[in-house]
Amino acid sequence: MRNAFIDELVVAAEKNNNIVLVVGDLGYGVVEPFAKRFPKRFFNAGVAEQSMMSLSAGLASEGFHVFVYSIANFPTFRCAEQIRNDVDYHKLPVTIVAVGGGVAYGNLGYSHHAVQDYALIRVMPNMLIAAPGDPMEVRACMRYLTHNPQPSYLRLGKSGERCIHSEVPEVYPGKWLSIREGDQYGDTYLTTGAALEIANQSINDAKLPGWSLNSVPLWSMSTKQAQVSQLERYSSVHTIEDHLMDGGFGSWLLEAAYTRADLLVKIKIKAIDSKVCGLVGKQSTLNVVGGLFDGY
Repeated sequence: MRNAFIDELVVAAEKNNNIVLVVGDLGYGVVEPFAKRFPKRFFNAGVAEQSMMSLSAGLASEGFHVFVYSIANFPTFRCAEQIRNDVDYHKLPVTIVAVGGGVAYGNLGYSHHAVQDYALIRVMPNMLIAAPGDPMEVRACMRYLTHNPQPSYLRLGKSGERCIHSEVPEVYPGKWLSIREGDQYGDTYLTTGAALEIANQSINDAKLPGWSLNSVPLWSMSTKQAQVSQLERYSSVHTIEDHLMDGGFGSWLLEAAYTRADLLVKIKIKAIDSKVCGLVGKQSTLNVVGGLFDGY
């Protein structure tokens, strides 16, 4: 996912002189293609995330579309006030690029877990969440974001996620992408982010006949109303996410359907258990311990 991100950023920056990349003294081994090609539009803010976010907001206020790149927990909780006051409330074109969603950095300790980030970001009224499920969705999300600059949060995996899509899909906020067709009015898995691969593997392993698989790579508070018509198409919708249930993607979907009791009973949420919040381990182990997946 990281390589797909930087590829698309370089392509976009070739066409748009206002695209800027800011990092918090990390990302090396990934960001060099941009830094070498556009040295005057690349800034290392150092280990100072709050200043990094305010710097990015300042650049955005001068007409730049700023991409702020860091490990997921650092550009979110560490500078939540700057995101809210400087970026979101001013509706500035800053895209927060959070690498290692879920427990992707679990072997570095629970300080690096990103299992509460949806809860924080999705209550920002102007923020668009981009949570691609594979490298093709990364490319799709980047193309949407670079053509629609706005306050946004791009959540990436970091574990060499494989392509589920055969080509770059067309995305827009609130749209469900069909990955696997199932029975009409049947059951479906609905994912966001890297949980797409987990759901796809679950369907393959369990050999669930007639089940479909959908992904929602772009979502926000303002796209809740678009979910009702899509929920009506299925007899049950099982959400999967590498995030805590509270404040997560499944909770967002429940909120979207809160006025329709017939839709609420369709939604079944599978999220990572909070027991992982105090654990250290590799991603696959923590996903199993957290009940997200039974293992490969």
